[in-house]
Amino acid sequence: MVRQLRYPERKLLRRLSLVSWEAAGGLAEVRALRRYRLGRREDWARYKALARAVRGLARRLRDLGPPSAAFRARCTAALLGKLHGLGVLGSRRSLALCEKVSAASFCRRRLPCVLLKLRMAQDLRHAVAFVEQGHVRVGPEVVTDPALLVPRAVEDFVTWADGSRLRQKVLDYNQERDDFDLAA
Repeated sequence: MVRQLRYPERKLLRRLSLVSWEAAGGLAEVRALRRYRLGRREDWARYKALARAVRGLARRLRDLGPPSAAFRARCTAALLGKLHGLGVLGSRRSLALCEKVSAASFCRRRLPCVLLKLRMAQDLRHAVAFVEQGHVRVGPEVVTDPALLVPRAVEDFVTWADGSRLRQKVLDYNQERDDFDLAA
């Protein structure tokens, strides 16, 4: 037998619709959120939608007939170039690579994952903390959002921020610290 709900419980249930409850993405989504240290589920949903759109576009291009071969070649080259420039694909060889794009491909291009790849952090947890605390800059801009996707062209410009204590520690360790530059 179930007890009768109290007033605050009934009040909370008024706002909750059990019929249109959005189910969690399942165990795979939770694993991805933990593995890539995603702060919001919406980011994972957005990456899944992007990957699905890329795969759908690749399927449409593959299914184009012989009369549109020139158009197909142009669009395929543009798609492969865009995805390779973003860093999602390893090479621009064939359209079959586009069909293997997943949400994890986009997660691997996030700034904390790139920091880990550049060996600027020991693990992803520290990399996310460094980004959120403002220790990392991309080009001239200090970035505090770990959801930033880093393209291949910008990957070389990921460095420590000028006023960062971590930068001072790294320069001290490598015996490259210039007192004149860090005094300002």
